[in-house]
Amino acid sequence: MTAVQFRLALFRRVLALAVVSTLAPTLRAQTSTAYEPRGAAELAQLVDGLGMTARVLVVGAHPDDEDTRLVAYLARGRHAETAYLSLTRGDGGQNLIGNELGDALGAIRTEELLAARRIDGGHQYFTRAYDFGFSKTAAETFQHWPHDTVLGDVVRVVRAFRPHVMIAIFSGTPADGHGHHQASGILAREAYDAALDTVRFPVREFGPAWGVGKFYRNTSYRGSETATLRYNAGAYDPVLGRSYAELAAISRSQHKSQGQGGLERKGVSVVSMRREATRVNAGTPADQEHDLFDGIDTTVARLRPPAPALATDSLLRAVAAVEVVFDPRHPERAAPALAHALRLTYAVETAVGLGERAEEHAPTQAGRDAGATVAELSSRISRALEEALGVAVEATAPREVVALGDTVSVSVRVYNRGVRTLRVRLGGDSPGAGEFTSVPPDSVFSALVRWPADVRRRSRTEPYWLERGRAADLFAVAPAMPRTAGDVSWCCVPEAFGPDHDVELQVGTNEGAATFALGAPIKFRYADPVKGDVRRPLAFAPAVSVTLDRPVQYARANVPLDRVVTVHLRSASTVAGTATVRLELPAGLSADSAIRTVTLPGYDARAAVDFRVRGTLRPGRTVIRASAESKGERFTTGYQLVDYDHIRPQRLYRPAETAIHAVDVALPPHASVAYVPGVGDNVAPTLADLGLAVTTLDSTALGTGDLSKYTHVVIGPRAYDANPALAANNARLLDWVRRGGTMVVQYGQYEMTRPGIMPYPITLGRPAQRVTLEDAPVTVLDPSAGVLTAPNRIGAADWAGWVQERSTYMPQTADPRYRTAVAINDPGEAPNPNGILVAPVGRGTYVYVTLAMFRQLPAGVPGAARLTANLLAARAGAVSADAGRPASGR
Repeated sequence: MTAVQFRLALFRRVLALAVVSTLAPTLRAQTSTAYEPRGAAELAQLVDGLGMTARVLVVGAHPDDEDTRLVAYLARGRHAETAYLSLTRGDGGQNLIGNELGDALGAIRTEELLAARRIDGGHQYFTRAYDFGFSKTAAETFQHWPHDTVLGDVVRVVRAFRPHVMIAIFSGTPADGHGHHQASGILAREAYDAALDTVRFPVREFGPAWGVGKFYRNTSYRGSETATLRYNAGAYDPVLGRSYAELAAISRSQHKSQGQGGLERKGVSVVSMRREATRVNAGTPADQEHDLFDGIDTTVARLRPPAPALATDSLLRAVAAVEVVFDPRHPERAAPALAHALRLTYAVETAVGLGERAEEHAPTQAGRDAGATVAELSSRISRALEEALGVAVEATAPREVVALGDTVSVSVRVYNRGVRTLRVRLGGDSPGAGEFTSVPPDSVFSALVRWPADVRRRSRTEPYWLERGRAADLFAVAPAMPRTAGDVSWCCVPEAFGPDHDVELQVGTNEGAATFALGAPIKFRYADPVKGDVRRPLAFAPAVSVTLDRPVQYARANVPLDRVVTVHLRSASTVAGTATVRLELPAGLSADSAIRTVTLPGYDARAAVDFRVRGTLRPGRTVIRASAESKGERFTTGYQLVDYDHIRPQRLYRPAETAIHAVDVALPPHASVAYVPGVGDNVAPTLADLGLAVTTLDSTALGTGDLSKYTHVVIGPRAYDANPALAANNARLLDWVRRGGTMVVQYGQYEMTRPGIMPYPITLGRPAQRVTLEDAPVTVLDPSAGVLTAPNRIGAADWAGWVQERSTYMPQTADPRYRTAVAINDPGEAPNPNGILVAPVGRGTYVYVTLAMFRQLPAGVPGAARLTANLLAARAGAVSADAGRPASGR
C-alpha cells in the first residue's frame, strides 16, 4: 500500500472492488442533495482544480458558524482544499424541526454540516467539545472545556490537515458574544502558534509539527472596516450555473434544525478577512496584500524540493495538458492525459520516498506537505477519470438493516456510460474477487457479494463519537484523537461523507489508458410514490432492539402509581423467532406479569409489550429496566431512529431502561390541560406523568376547537415563532383567558414583543438577557406569591439540580400589570425579575415563564415539576394590589 492509498483509505473502512494498479479511492458519497455537480460540471471543476494545491482551514464553534460563502468561494471558486473545523456538534442548541435535543440534536447537526459540505465542496472536522449551552464568556466556556485539551484537538486537526492558511470566524474577544465563539477565536490563534510546538504537544500523541503559513480573521459580518482582503462570492460560475454565494445559500439551508434556510441571491456578495499573522511574505504589510495566498506557491511546483525538479516539472506539464484537451462534450478525450498525470503522481511519490505512513514521519515540513498534496492531487485525478470515462457504480442491499453476526447479499453494478471499453473486477481483499471483466460501452458489470466478509468484526451502526459516551462536556472519542496511544496514523481524518459500509472497485481500459479505484456506499433502494428514488445507507443493529417509551419519567411520590409500561421490540433478523420479555422493577413496584412472550415473524417485525405496573414510590430516582431473550441471546439495548429527509438516518443507542423521578408534588385540583407544542418540546408527556389530564392540540385547531372543556392552556417554547397559526388564533386564546382560563406561555423570542401576542407589552434587549448558569442564585422578591406557595411551597431545594441554563430571552422590561416573584442573574450582572410574569386578564390568569422548563422537565428535575404545578395553579386575582414587586420598566 502506498502513502497515497493509506492516507485516503482512512476516510472509510471499505470492501474493495479493486483493479490493475491500486489507486486512491474516491471520497464522494453518493448521497442525493439539494445540489451536487455531476458529469461535465463536476469534471470541469476537477480539471480546473488540478493546478491548485493549497489548503485552507476555517475554524468556528458550532454548526452554522461557518461562512458558507467563504467556504464555497474557496472550495468551488479557487479550488483550494478547504475544511471547516467546528469545535462542537451543536448538541446544546434547540431544534426547529423536531423534539430531539442533546446528543440526538448533535447527530442531526453533524449530518446537516456534512450535507452542507457536499454542496459547497469543503471537508468537515470536529473536536471533542460538547455544546453545553449558551455561555457568556470564554472564561466560563473553558470551565466546561479544559483549555489545553480542546486546544490539543485543534492542534491535531491542524497537523493532520496541514493547512497553508487558517481563517478564524471569530475575533476571540467579547465582541463575539457567545462564549463558545470567543473560545473558538482564541483557540484558533493559539493552535496557529502551538502546531509547531512538539514539546507541549508531542509528535507521538498529536502528530508531526506543522507551520501554518498565514492566519486571518473573518470580517464578513463584523469589523469589515478592518478587512485587508475582500472577495466577491457573488461572482457567477458558468460551469456551476450559479454564483458561489447562491451555492452557499443552498449549503446554509441544510441547517434546517436551526431555521437557516435562505434565498439564493444574485449579485455582489462580499466576503472579507483581516490578516493577523504570517510566516510567509512577511515583508508585505497586511493592507498591501493582493490575495489570500500571496507568498504561497499554490501549484505542484511547491513539491520541488523535496521532489526532484524533473518529476515535478513533468507533473506540471501533465496537469496543463489535461486542461488543454478537456472538452465537456467529449470528456473521454481527457482520460489518457488524466491517466498520465496520475502515473506521474506515483513518480513524485517514489522520488520523495513516500512509503506507507512515511509522509507522517517525514523529517521536514516540505516532505509532510508533499505527502498531503500528492494524496489530494491523486484523489482529484481519480475522481476526474471516473467522470471522464462515464463510470457509475451502484451497490444495493435487499434490506436496510442487517443483524449483527449476519451477512447480506450486496448487488454491485458498474455501468459503462462512456465510449471506451472498461476492465473491472472485485478487489483482491473482497469476497468474490476474480479476474478482470471487459465491459463495453453501454454495458454493465454485475457481481453479487456477501457483506460483511468477516461478520465477527462488524459492530452496530451508530455515531462513533457516542460509542464511549462523554465525561462532563468532552466526548471520549473524536476525529481529533488516535484510536490508541501513539497511533497518530488514524488521527484527524475528515468526518466521512458516506457511511463506512462501502464497496470499492478498480477500473481500467482495454487500451491501458487509465486505471483507478472507485468506491460506492451500500444502499437499500426503493421507490416511494411521493419521494421517488429513496436510498438509505446500510446499517448493522442487534438482532432484537429493546427500548422503553422515554428514558426519563415522573411519578408522584407516596401516591399510588398505576401505569402501563410498554416495551418496544424491533427485529433485524430475517429468521422468525420468539422473544421473552422481562421487566426489572425497583422496590415498591410490581407488574401484572413477570414475563411476556411474543413472536417476531422476521425482518423488521415489531412488537409492543405492555406491563401494568402498580405500587408506591418514595421521593427520589429509581430505574425500570427491560430485557428480551431470543435464540439464546439476551438483549438490553435499543436505538432511537433520527430520520429526516435532508440528512442520513442516524441510530442512537441507549439501555432499555427508564428513570422514574418520584416527586413530592401537589397538583391544582380538577385541572384539564390543553397543550400546544413548541420547538424541541418534550414537556407534555411529563405533565401527564404527574397525573394531569393533558390533551395535545394542533395550533391550527385553536381557531375552531372547543376550549371550554379545558381549565388550562399551556403553550410550548417558541411556539409563536414556529406556528404562524398560533399567532393568528391568539386573540381567541386571550378571550378564553378573560372568561376565566389560565394560560401558561413558555418563553419566546422577539415575536413576543409584537402587539397582540401577550396581553400587556414587554421589551427584549439585543441581545436578549439570559441566565446561563444552571445553578445561578435565585432571589425571592415576594415570599407570599402564589407561584411560590401553592399548592407547593418552593424552597432552595427546588432550584437545585437544574441543567444547562436557568432562563433564556428574559424580558428587559415588562408592563407593571405583570407581577413578579423571583429575580435571577448570572454572577456580575443585575438581577432580572422577569423570569416569571403573572397578570390578571379579565377573570383569568396569564403566566409568562422564561425559565428553561423545556430542559428541566424532560431531564427529571423535581423542583421544575413542583414549580410547574404552581404555575398552573396561579390565580392573578388572588394577588393583592401591593403584593410582590412590579415588573421593571413601568
